[in-house]
Amino acid sequence: MQARRGSVVSKQEFIQDGLYAKEEYEGLLVSSDEKEGCYNLGVQLAEDQVLFVDQATDHDIHQKLETWVPQIQSIQRQYNVKDNSGNYVK
Repeated sequence: MQARRGSVVSKQEFIQDGLYAKEEYEGLLVSSDEKEGCYNLGVQLAEDQVLFVDQATDHDIHQKLETWVPQIQSIQRQYNVKDNSGNYVK
């Protein structure tokens, strides 16, 4: 993915370079990135908007998840995410 950390991208752009994408925790998307050989982590802001927050390797993915999971709701609040589908901030 060509996006920089901290940029808001479409969900399609976020998952386009990978074999899979998964919502590891409510609001946190993880997508494989074959071009970069890593995983992209993003916080879902809307049905089709994702804030690209970090990248991780096989070796540090668990550490990165532990870092980002507690921040999901705070980030979503900063971006004024509404709870309109049950998948976002409560």
